[in-house]
Amino acid sequence: MTDHASEEDPDDNGLPRKPIDQVMGPLARFMHVEASSGAVLVVATVVALALANSPLADGFLAIWKTQVGFSFGEFAMQHSLKHWISDGLMAVFFFVIGLEVKRELVIGELREFRRAALPIAAALGGMAVPAAIYLALLWGEPGERGWGIPMATDIAFVVGCLAVLGSRVPAGLRVLLVSLAIADDIGAILVIAIGYTETIHWGALAWGVAGVAVIPIMARIGVRSFGVYTLLGAGVWLAFHESGIHATIAGVALGLLTPSSAYVSEGTFSRLTARVQSTLAGEDFTGLTHRAARVRDFRSAAREIVSPLEYLEATLHP
Repeated sequence: MTDHASEEDPDDNGLPRKPIDQVMGPLARFMHVEASSGAVLVVATVVALALANSPLADGFLAIWKTQVGFSFGEFAMQHSLKHWISDGLMAVFFFVIGLEVKRELVIGELREFRRAALPIAAALGGMAVPAAIYLALLWGEPGERGWGIPMATDIAFVVGCLAVLGSRVPAGLRVLLVSLAIADDIGAILVIAIGYTETIHWGALAWGVAGVAVIPIMARIGVRSFGVYTLLGAGVWLAFHESGIHATIAGVALGLLTPSSAYVSEGTFSRLTARVQSTLAGEDFTGLTHRAARVRDFRSAAREIVSPLEYLEATLHP
């Protein structure tokens, strides 16, 4: 996770400015600063605590019970707003975290096993010790079955605190905490799935696992369309959701499966750029045939000069 405030302005692309940029430009810059997201998280938490403990509590809590859903033929999904956030939007959040962990595993601090072992061991200890303390205090009591509750950390707050501190947090500590938090959350999700899920629908789970297995095959045979992968990812999320297992684990799996290598090499892209420059310099571009096809090919090559992991992380991070 990098501090985007210190990077080149992503909106300064040399293109003509449009009237809407006067509104969207400041908003985009605000969203690209990690500290702002952490501040929003803290403010939202304080406001939520205040409302939940005020005379407005009943109305405030009722908002999250609002039923939202859709139907398609005989299939229907109807859940509370809270459920859509916990199982839907949080899956996107975990997808982005999965991208960051994948990057660290491939080219970052965790590419060596001895470095990756520390956050994994810390996560296992962070799950086992609180559960053991809970069981020691409530063994034989009616609340004994709640041993899994203290096992989970809140990765959103870990990321939010790191964002607020920004560059003052050493890179190594940032990677350690994020890796520890996601390993802990994956473990907690597995505990919920195994120890607290009343019924697992094995057919839906099989479809989800099959969807996860298909993704690397599609990447190997050359499928590049983000639209195709988005539809497949939505299907994987739906399958995990209907299986009874916490659907956010689908986000982690999809993030870890995202390719970390660019499809177009720098040399290939340089040669293509030279051809485009030669074409623009030697002919009247407006007189060329199949201009749209040429632009589409160049746009595709320009997109694939960076890896899908890097592209998605930069696109989804704000």
